[in-house]
Amino acid sequence: MGEIITGNELVSGATVYLTAGDDWNEDIHTARVFGAEEAEERDRSLEKAREGGRLLSLEIEKAERHGDQVIAERLRERIRSEGPTTPRQPRQTLGDANVSL
Repeated sequence: MGEIITGNELVSGATVYLTAGDDWNEDIHTARVFGAEEAEERDRSLEKAREGGRLLSLEIEKAERHGDQVIAERLRERIRSEGPTTPRQPRQTLGDANVSL
């Protein structure tokens, strides 16, 4: 069992995963899976993400790669990786008539 790094983008709230290229992507199957021998590198990557200020709720999750698929161990993370369980609504702005202050 390996580990992935996940978080939420500050602006959009989207669930994102650290990729092997040190980018962030919404697709869990692009996530870098760190092996047990890569714990120090995983921790450095996590610290770098925390310092960036772009992400919230950064976590390390257990996951395994099966071919081109990354499967999280926890049900909660599998649900997060599949996207919202309710339809996304358009972002409201102060110019919208349905926003109350």
